[in-house]
Amino acid sequence: MNSFDPSGYSRGCKHRTAIEFPFCSLPILFVRGARPGKTLVTTAAVHGDEYEGTRAIFEVFDALEPATMRGDWIAVPATNVPAFWSATRTSPLDDGNLARLFPGKPDGMPTEVIAYHTGIQLIARADFYLDLHSGGIGWAMPSMAGYDAGDPRSREAALVFGAEVIWGHSTIMEGRTVSFAKSRKIPFLYTEARGSGHPHPGDVAMMARGIRNLMRHLGILREAMERVPLRLHLIGDGNIHNGMKAPAKGFFIPAVELLDRVEEGQHLGRLCDLHGKVTAEFKAPRAGIIGLVRQLPVVQAGDPLFLITGLL
Repeated sequence: MNSFDPSGYSRGCKHRTAIEFPFCSLPILFVRGARPGKTLVTTAAVHGDEYEGTRAIFEVFDALEPATMRGDWIAVPATNVPAFWSATRTSPLDDGNLARLFPGKPDGMPTEVIAYHTGIQLIARADFYLDLHSGGIGWAMPSMAGYDAGDPRSREAALVFGAEVIWGHSTIMEGRTVSFAKSRKIPFLYTEARGSGHPHPGDVAMMARGIRNLMRHLGILREAMERVPLRLHLIGDGNIHNGMKAPAKGFFIPAVELLDRVEEGQHLGRLCDLHGKVTAEFKAPRAGIIGLVRQLPVVQAGDPLFLITGLL
């Protein structure tokens, strides 16, 4: 396996390279500014069915002019490569969920190895880290930037990112890309978007704008911010597995939509069998905002269906 050392690449140039594993090749797009400065690291497709970030990275890479940059951008357009090529959330090699396995292991299963080297060779080099996610095939989530509510650097970056919705979290769960960054005291943001397996142009544009705004924020690009009015500022738990789950397999019919405001006890949806008989009904355990809703109607026991969060 080779290693990635940014110092070995020419300044003022764009580079396409990779970290080679026995089981996959991890693609790296590296734009090295003409002058030294800060480094933004961006990853996408940590879940293999999330494609918006991949498109955004390609668009930004094509448009950047390294001769005008003071600093570097390191981008991974597909991080969980085996899952990406199989269009699945987890890896077909070991069923590993890359978003839950950081800091990984250098001699573990393939997904743990990817996590280890993504952390050590890429994220650890960042002055700021951005992870591009979406709802994938199974869920709808707001098109937004999520931040660490305990880190003023993260909150400040969320406010200039250029998303209409931002979401602050007071707790960062272990095993994430962003928890690895936090362990290294690296400020971070992550995104979510509508998902459905189709990169919506508005979501790709939001992510591309956010990448460039972060470069402006870090002084890598010397140009004016692209401002977007803030529509919603959410606060609360962003872990989808802490939301309401399906008690059994069935056909899911939601009664609310993403970002709806709901009251405690409000009917949210139902689960049916294949005769149309209702097998479970879901009511809001508290008032709040719908921050996630299942969009693939076929569900298995334990699949998250709803996540309710607060409004700042």
